[in-house]
Amino acid sequence: MPVNSFENYPMSWKPQKSQLERPYYLSLASLLEQDIRSGTLKENTKLPPQRELADFLDLNLSTITRAYKLCELKGLLYAVTGRGTFVSSGIHAQDTFLDQDLTAIEMGMIKPFYECNPAVLSAAQAVLQKPEAVKLLEYSNPFGTRRQLQAAAKWFRYLGITPAEDQIFLTAGAQNALSVAMMSLFRAGDKIAVDHFTYTNFKGLANFLHIQLVPVNADNFGMNPEALLQTCKNTEVKGVYLMPSCSNPTGIFMPLQRREKLAEIVEQFHLLIIEDDIYSFLDSSHTQSFFSILPEQTIYICSLSKSLCAGLRVAFLSFPEKYRETLETGILDINLKTVSLNAEIIAELIDSGEAMQITQKKISLAKRRNQIFQSVFKPLVQDDFPRFYHWIPLPHHLTSVEAEIQAAKKGVHILGSHRFAIKSDSDEGFIRVSIVSPDTETELKNGLLILKSVLEQKSTEFFV
Repeated sequence: MPVNSFENYPMSWKPQKSQLERPYYLSLASLLEQDIRSGTLKENTKLPPQRELADFLDLNLSTITRAYKLCELKGLLYAVTGRGTFVSSGIHAQDTFLDQDLTAIEMGMIKPFYECNPAVLSAAQAVLQKPEAVKLLEYSNPFGTRRQLQAAAKWFRYLGITPAEDQIFLTAGAQNALSVAMMSLFRAGDKIAVDHFTYTNFKGLANFLHIQLVPVNADNFGMNPEALLQTCKNTEVKGVYLMPSCSNPTGIFMPLQRREKLAEIVEQFHLLIIEDDIYSFLDSSHTQSFFSILPEQTIYICSLSKSLCAGLRVAFLSFPEKYRETLETGILDINLKTVSLNAEIIAELIDSGEAMQITQKKISLAKRRNQIFQSVFKPLVQDDFPRFYHWIPLPHHLTSVEAEIQAAKKGVHILGSHRFAIKSDSDEGFIRVSIVSPDTETELKNGLLILKSVLEQKSTEFFV
């Protein structure tokens, strides 16, 4: 074994060779994963350089490289050129949907009023009865057929947005659209400014692509322009990710004046906005989008999962013409195409006008549930937007992890702010509470009352 003065500086991870079995790289990767998931290795911990760990364990360098690579492919690690290999963030949060009590009142995941699905089924039946329906079982245009793109343009007009038809692509849901945009227009090591609390799936995607998310402070109107300006001055930011309509998880609807101020900064620093506008249909005033304010610097993504049907996995992506070729290549490279049948059902809903009726019904149902919420909790933001979820601040004695645990013990599933925080050491505690997911309004009221009792419970009572 080469002579190294390991005693002179600490190694962040010291696995014992006696714990390893052949093949060593698999066994080492398993140990590493175990220590990451257990929290023994904290988020963003820098791992020992591969050569030093090889010397420490008296193994070949290639063995360490293969072990690190396996964990990197699982999203457990990320490498920064010239700096080393680090433990990924967000690993310790449990999966939203796994291992939960199916008898609990669901207020964690967001179920977008499944009672509207019969109308979607009727549209599907109408599509399947058409003579050309068999063609929908074949490969189709990966960017959407003409009819589907015309329907997308019609939907955009309904939302107050007017992109040209040749500046719209269909994608297999918002995650597919975000993946296309991120992989096509950003590179590993790039920095994107985001809200301090950000959509978990975007966090995961950025982590997988080794794109650094830079948190920017926000207030009750969304991302703070002065904070973004300072971030841009101090950090080489390439883009900004925003959910201006019912931001996930905070539920903020960003007013036009705030959007315009942020757009000025984006234009000044030549940034690219990724505008994730899945809840835009809830904004009946159709506040001007970033895509409308700054069309040459905005990628606009509008998923239909919450407005029309979650199961069809269709989203519309609009873009500046200069990015057409790059995004086309990205869609073809990812090789996850929109199912033609799904896209045709969406087009049928929009063309028939049924889509607009569905959204109006969902808005009406959401308003009723917001009234129930307001009868139990005081909203963090005072306005009349029909939110699907609310962001509730926690008392100082209760962390978001503890709030999740205590709520689960009482039969309510919620999500804590630790899942959405960009910085894992955040001391701000909140919970995101979906008010559209309980099966009935009575169940919603019961769940809210349980949560209120959890928040009012003294810390000393948690362990009784």
